[in-house]
Amino acid sequence: MTDRQTGPRPPVRYRPLSPLREHLRESFWFAPLLACVAAVLLAGLTAELDEAVVSQSVADTGSVDELLRFNSAAKSVVSTVSSAMLTFIGVVFSISLVALQMAASQFSPRVLRLYVRSRLTKAAFSVCLATFLFALLVQFSYDDSTDPAKLTSVPVFSSVVAVVLVVLSLALFVLYVQSTMRLLRVPHVIDRVANESMAVLLQYRLMPAEPAPPAPAEAYTLLHEGRSGVLRDVNIGRLLRIARKHDAVLHLVPRIGDFIAPGTPIVRVAGERPPRSRRIAQALNVGVDRTMHQDLSFGFRQLVDIAIRALSPAVNDPTTAVQAVDRIHQLLATLLHESFGDLCHRDRHGAVRLVEPVPGWSSIVDLAFTEIRLCGAGHPQVTRRLTAALDDLLRIAPDLRRPELLEQQVLLVRAVTQEQGDPEVRAFALRPDRQGIG
Repeated sequence: MTDRQTGPRPPVRYRPLSPLREHLRESFWFAPLLACVAAVLLAGLTAELDEAVVSQSVADTGSVDELLRFNSAAKSVVSTVSSAMLTFIGVVFSISLVALQMAASQFSPRVLRLYVRSRLTKAAFSVCLATFLFALLVQFSYDDSTDPAKLTSVPVFSSVVAVVLVVLSLALFVLYVQSTMRLLRVPHVIDRVANESMAVLLQYRLMPAEPAPPAPAEAYTLLHEGRSGVLRDVNIGRLLRIARKHDAVLHLVPRIGDFIAPGTPIVRVAGERPPRSRRIAQALNVGVDRTMHQDLSFGFRQLVDIAIRALSPAVNDPTTAVQAVDRIHQLLATLLHESFGDLCHRDRHGAVRLVEPVPGWSSIVDLAFTEIRLCGAGHPQVTRRLTAALDDLLRIAPDLRRPELLEQQVLLVRAVTQEQGDPEVRAFALRPDRQGIG
């Protein structure tokens, strides 16, 4: 069952984008590759400028004596930069990866994606690599001649650019260390996850609130023919073009985040000319882990993982669980007045061509509270914060959203009752407190 709420919607029309940008953000190779290409081009440009300086000096003064005095110092600078930068890169990023591995074991393995997606991390790594490559290429362009009459190039511009790149690398390194230290602190990790989740919620908020056309009983069912893995996202634009070409409506069967294997039903086709399964599979991004691009519930999954790991006996940190509940409370409050149900994607002529299933309100509430309730029933700090969150949500929830929240409230009371035998401790554990225990 799906439910839809009518109400004022933002006037912005949702335009499905290709997931290419998100795929590049999830990768760590693209930015360093661009930086290395830029370093090669920059090295060639400065080499030409260095040759032009010698030619201009000969034309103006008839000699290069002044440049010769600068030549040895410039070569020494570039050589030092080249030898030191690679060592600097290896030591710094090796230590950082060890620290992040420790953070992943404490919070959740899924927080490492924040490090991979960090623009500052990629910028620091890219500039350091570009600096090393630039200095290395400049050394290849050295003119080792000691005869002023045969000297054709002095690394004037090359040495200046190398120094500028070193200064930029040091500045980015300082910012990178600050950013990495923030990623090692759980409040900032939780805040980043919540902000990304809000961005995904805004994306779905732009979809029009309308019932999806039902798939007919005689619809063709296409089976997956690609590799096994988690459905990370779908190329909506490509699926719309396929559906329009075959004059059909595609009903996507798995949700974003589901695991699919060869033979898994992926699309039900309402139309006379179903497309080939392989064409559909090419529009699906299947990988080993989930991503936030189109996954409405992955943000909740990460916050819940952080909370239940903090409540494990090995960590025993209920305060971190309370901080995760704070953000879950925020996201649920945002969803209270939003529509739920299958998303209808239209082609440029306004016809519905793709129907995409998304989690309903009930499944999101279960994801948000069930595991934390089961793991935190013996921690009054957590149960008091859960009670406060449910009370706040019930206070502002429309009638359509209240049953699921009331059910969670009853289950929370039952879990605490089973865990706490003393009536006074039980009453204390169920007293609402937005800070847990002060």
